[in-house]
Amino acid sequence: MATMIGLTGGIGSGKSVVAKIFTTLGIPVFNADEAAKHIMQTSPEMKAKLIEQFGSSIYDASGLQKEKLAAIVFNDPYQLQLLNVIVHPVTIQAAKDWAAKQTSPYVIKEAALIFESAAADGLFKVIGVTAPLSLRIQRVMQRDGVSKEQVEVRMQHQISDTIKMRLCDYVIENNNQQMLIPQVLELDKAIRAAL
Repeated sequence: MATMIGLTGGIGSGKSVVAKIFTTLGIPVFNADEAAKHIMQTSPEMKAKLIEQFGSSIYDASGLQKEKLAAIVFNDPYQLQLLNVIVHPVTIQAAKDWAAKQTSPYVIKEAALIFESAAADGLFKVIGVTAPLSLRIQRVMQRDGVSKEQVEVRMQHQISDTIKMRLCDYVIENNNQQMLIPQVLELDKAIRAAL
């Protein structure tokens, strides 16, 4: 099984951009958020659990209605916690199963909630991507076509960037001033040396 390295950061920090750089270096990347969405769309067991908890209106003929589910969970911390309890263990196991099939020296597991979901257990190291709050808000507003208030509501469900970065083994600055590629190349060298 390939050694798994976590890649995390708050919403709008630029995790996906960093993940793409690792991919160009030949390092496989598991995107936990995409995997969770795929599992919620395709797993009959997951669908049954979600309908039982959140009601049948969150699915229609085209599949999971993410906006309806988001409207339920992002306005109620208890419901969000229930969603995480249902989805996170399955996604964590999917990452382990995927890593077991990889042959590269290490792999990256990209996930926004590595510490919040207890997914840090079993990871060799964790890389954090950070950016100034105003820049993160601006990025998400542009990317998702949402208001500043909607971005701030989502951010409330993640631990603060300051705490998250302290928990990480390595930190990448994505502040539009320091170039990302040299930082990733340096990390790749450090990780290979630590293996």
